Amino acid sequence: MTTVTLGIASVEQGRERLTAAFRGEAQGHHIAFASVELLWKVLTAKRWELLQAMTGQGAMSIREVARRVGRDVKAVHGDVHALLDAGVLERGDDGRVVFPYDAVHVDFTLRTAA
Repeated sequence: MTTVTLGIASVEQGRERLTAAFRGEAQGHHIAFASVELLWKVLTAKRWELLQAMTGQGAMSIREVARRVGRDVKAVHGDVHALLDAGVLERGDDGRVVFPYDAVHVDFTLRTAA
């Protein structure tokens, strides 16, 4: 099973993960956002629904994604492109889109206000 971790990471944390990967240390699959606000801006409720429908399902057309979630193709098209732009989804050579993971783990910590 391939699990991706969605989380919050600074540029420095990203560099540390990259450096460790170059040393041969396994890092797993990560998609990092600069802030919790950006994570929620990209992963709206409707886009999260798309990810749920696409997790572990392989490549599919935007029309098929829309059919699976019961939404308008035009609206799904916009959400898919937002997820592609954010690097959450991938596009295959055949034009279909894929979320190439079997599971998603969301990881961030909410701390007390300063």
